[in-house]
Amino acid sequence: MSQAASQRGAAAVGHLHDLTPIEASAVLYLRLWCEGPDAQAKINGDFRIGLGVEQGNDAYAALSRLTQLIVQNGRRPLMRHALECRCIGADESCFATMIASAAENDHEDAMLLASVMVNAQVASVAACLAFQVASALKSMTRSCDAMMAPAPQPEPIFH
Repeated sequence: MSQAASQRGAAAVGHLHDLTPIEASAVLYLRLWCEGPDAQAKINGDFRIGLGVEQGNDAYAALSRLTQLIVQNGRRPLMRHALECRCIGADESCFATMIASAAENDHEDAMLLASVMVNAQVASVAACLAFQVASALKSMTRSCDAMMAPAPQPEPIFH
C-alpha cells in the first residue's frame, strides 16, 4: 500500500461544527479513545455520568470493542485528527456516519459503512456495536438537551 493510500483516511472532509451532536460525540470519543488508557477512563466516566454506572460501563465497553475491532480489522490503518482539531477526516466521518445511521435505526447504511471500515468477516459485529454506541449517545444527548432546556418561566402574578 502506498503512503498516499494509507493516509487517505486522514483527508479533511468537514468540520466538527457541521455535525449533529451524536456525530460530533462519536468523532470526539473515537479520538479520545485512541489517546490511550487515561483518556479511555475519561470516556468511561462520561458514560457513567450520562447513563448511570451499569449502562455507562456497557456503553463504554461497546465503544471500546468497536474501536478495537476497527483498529485491528480495518481495511487499512485508521486515520484520525488530533483531539483539538476542528476538522474531521474521512475515516472519522465514516465512523460518525455509521453511528448516526445506527442512531436513526438504518441497518443497511450502518452495515454498509461498517463494511467500508473493516473486513467483511467482522462488519456485522461492527454494525451491531455501532447500534449499542448510538443508543448510548442518543440517551446522553437527550439528557444534555433536557438539562440545557430553559426553565419554564412562572406566570406573572397581577395584584
